[in-house]
Amino acid sequence: MPQKILIVTGDAAESLEVFYPYQRLLEEGYEVDIAAPERKTLRFVVHDFEPGFDTYTEKPGYTWPADLSFSEVDPGAYVALVIPGGRAPEYLRNNAELRKIVGAFFSADRPVAQICHGPLITAATGHLSGRAVTAYPALEPDMQSAGATFQDTEAVTDGPLVSSRAWPDHAAWMREFLRVLKSTP
Repeated sequence: MPQKILIVTGDAAESLEVFYPYQRLLEEGYEVDIAAPERKTLRFVVHDFEPGFDTYTEKPGYTWPADLSFSEVDPGAYVALVIPGGRAPEYLRNNAELRKIVGAFFSADRPVAQICHGPLITAATGHLSGRAVTAYPALEPDMQSAGATFQDTEAVTDGPLVSSRAWPDHAAWMREFLRVLKSTP
């Protein structure tokens, strides 16, 4: 039976940051579930960088069904957690069920991959204090406020936590995450 990995996300998540790890982990033979505040068809977005803009732009992205709601998740059934970015983490960090899920992975010292704005969720759980992380560069003050040491690089591994800046860094992020997954007993 394949090991299971959980992706937690919601509406306005960055399409690439959900689908790249989803497909890459399936390719490696893991079973992957997507959980959201409720079981429904999620609406993702596409963030891109365009000349003349001070920040990224946002366009409608793909849709995809959530396999489970946060309240249905048994964290003990999963070997690892993935937290995509986009705008979703801004409101998801307020979800008490999600904070319990994330806390369970950190308490059990199981691998967690986070990218872009995803670290806003782990910051809200108090599990970034004393860790080295990266995130979307505009989040550097938020990471420091959460007690983390921010590094502006493709991927940062701190024990079982692997973080990355944004979708252009996918290859480095998943390479590190798979290394951590395969070295975890």
